[in-house]
This record gives sequence, C-alpha cells and structure tokens, in this order.
Amino acid sequence: MAARVPRILRLPSRSFFLLGPRGTGKSTWVRAALPRARRFDLLDEDVYHPFLAHPGLLAEELRTIPEGSWVVLDEVQRLPGLLHTVHRFIEERRLRFALCGSSARKLKREGTDLLAGRALRLEMHPFLPEELGADFSLEAALAHGTLPVVWTAPARAEALAAYARMYLREEIQAEATVRNLPGFARFLPIAALFHAQVLNASSLARDAGVSRTTVLGYLEVLEDTLVAFRLPAFEARLRVRERKHPKLYLFDAGVVRALKGHVSERPAPEERGPLFEGWVASLLRAYGHHRRLFEDWAYWAPAESRTTEVDFLLRRGREFLAVEAKAGRVPTGDDLAGLHAIRDLKGLVRRVLVCTADRPRRTEDGIEVLPATRFAELLATSRLWP
Repeated sequence: MAARVPRILRLPSRSFFLLGPRGTGKSTWVRAALPRARRFDLLDEDVYHPFLAHPGLLAEELRTIPEGSWVVLDEVQRLPGLLHTVHRFIEERRLRFALCGSSARKLKREGTDLLAGRALRLEMHPFLPEELGADFSLEAALAHGTLPVVWTAPARAEALAAYARMYLREEIQAEATVRNLPGFARFLPIAALFHAQVLNASSLARDAGVSRTTVLGYLEVLEDTLVAFRLPAFEARLRVRERKHPKLYLFDAGVVRALKGHVSERPAPEERGPLFEGWVASLLRAYGHHRRLFEDWAYWAPAESRTTEVDFLLRRGREFLAVEAKAGRVPTGDDLAGLHAIRDLKGLVRRVLVCTADRPRRTEDGIEVLPATRFAELLATSRLWP
C-alpha cells in the first residue's frame, strides 16, 4: 500500500461540507483527521437503503452519540433530505458534522442552503506539488494528472481509463443525472478538447450532435459534479473591446486525457500547452480555496486579437496580478504579448509568465519569467503577491 500523502487541508473546529470530485481523497482525509468519529457511508448500500426508506433512523442513531462529538456523513448528496436532521442536531446537541460529497447538484436541487451558514464549505483537490514533495513530477502530472486514486495506482493509465468509466457509471448513470446518456458520452471527449479554450457552446453542440440547450445542461452537470469549472472574461476596458465568453477547464490533466482516450501515450506537443495551462489553473484554484489567494479571477483578451491574452488575472482588493502559462522552456515575444498589453491596468502589481524554464529571469519592462517549480513554491509559501 502506498504511503499516505499529507494534505494541506486543515480540520476546522465546526461542521463543514467537504466537496470534491470522486477520487480526490476526501474519505481518506476525513478518516485520518477524525479517526474516532461516528461514520455513515451512504455509498454503502446497506447504509443507504435503510436511511432511504426510513430517514428518521439517522436521528435515532445520533441520539446515542455524546454532545459535541464529530459525525461523518459520506456521499451526503445521495440523501440530501438528511440535512434537515443534521441541522437539528447541530442546534440541539451541538454535534459537529463532516459532510462529504462529490456533487453539489442534488444539494442545490433539493433547495438546501448549506445549512444556512452553520457549516463551512471546503474543497478537496488533486495532489499539489507541496503535498507530493520530492515525488512530484511535472511530466507525470501532465501525462496522468495528480488525482490521488490514479497517482497511487500501480498502473496509472489503466486507473485513469477506469476512472472515466466510473464517472459515467456511478456519478451520471446511477444518479440519473442526464436522460440521454449516449449523448452525454459523446459530449465528454469533445468537452475535453475545449479544455483551456474559450468556450463555444454552439460549436460543442454541433460536434456532439445535440442541441445547444442540451450542451449547456451538460456543462452544468460537469460543474455540479466538480469535474469542470468556467473562468469568466475580465472587462478591463483598456481602450479595446474584450472577449465575453468564458474559458472551460477540467479539474485534472489526467482526466482530460482519459476522456479523449489518450492515456496510454505521452502528451503530444499540441497537447502540452492546454494541459500545462490547465495545471496552472488547477493550482491557482486550489490555493484560492485553501489559502484565500485571491478574491476573484478571470482571463483577459482583446476581441480583435487571436494571440494577445492573459490567462489569469487575479484580484485581491484593488490590486491585480497577471499570470500567463506557457509550456515552452524559452518564451517568445508572442508569449509575452498579453502581459505587455495589460501593463497599464490600474492596480496591477505583478506580471508573471510561468513556463518550464530552468531558471527565473526578468524582462526589461518588468515581466517575471518563472519556472513552474518556482511558481508552485511561491503559491505554497503564500508569496505570490508582492
């Protein structure tokens, strides 16, 4: 058995939701953080069916637990109605709950409000370089991702293929999330092609052979099951008209490649750019959740230009930080064009190009060129902002 990788997530002192895609290690972390907690795993059919038939059984179980104790409800999205009981026992007996789930869809559909502020919302992400330490490899991260269930597997390519099948079977089909499963199965590899690209729902719908409305629903499913997220366009109004459509990212490079059926081979040169950009996006998103790295983020690109873009514009208060991600070792003038173009943005405090160079350097007009490993270190030590 592989050694347990220490995660940077810290146990809060009060009840919390812990959300994240399947295979990110939520249950493993909760078991380690709360070894003595009473645990109910709703993925276990022997636990799920009695609670489904008689929801009042949970209250009977909870009455046997000492006040102030921790209780774990795993895969809580399967029976969101149990949150009414959770709410009552937080109030009446001061029980603290760890509520784990791989989908926010049913929680939203049932009209829950995340316990009206009585529970924090935490997120679990794939392994970070900080967590893997010396075991981290950027090449491995781009080829197979850093999803814990895959990273710790003896055969990563096989584990990724199985993960893609499991997602369709357990998250989509078993929960009846979509009516047209064949259409959704056709949509997934095409959506993976849009990873790190400006989203064109009409084009995606045409390629998948379904309606635009259906595609928008499918994209919502990907977001609700925490497999994808959209990055909005930023309106800087720097004397140009900016693009409005968001960019689409899947949460892990390995999952992107699995959905495209490419897991058995090394990333092709044309894959590396989107995979690398997506890896940087995942790092920023994880540290945004774990360390409150920024308050808001977006990408910026003039509508008139196909080559000028800033991949990530982070905002904290009135300050902005611009980050461009390029998979090459030696950035070209085109790679720096977006960071040059946005230099007049009010409140901009730092411009960074992240790449696979061996050493950091700085251009004449102040753009910092950072190796990916150095960029990851700045995130881990909370020193990205000057």
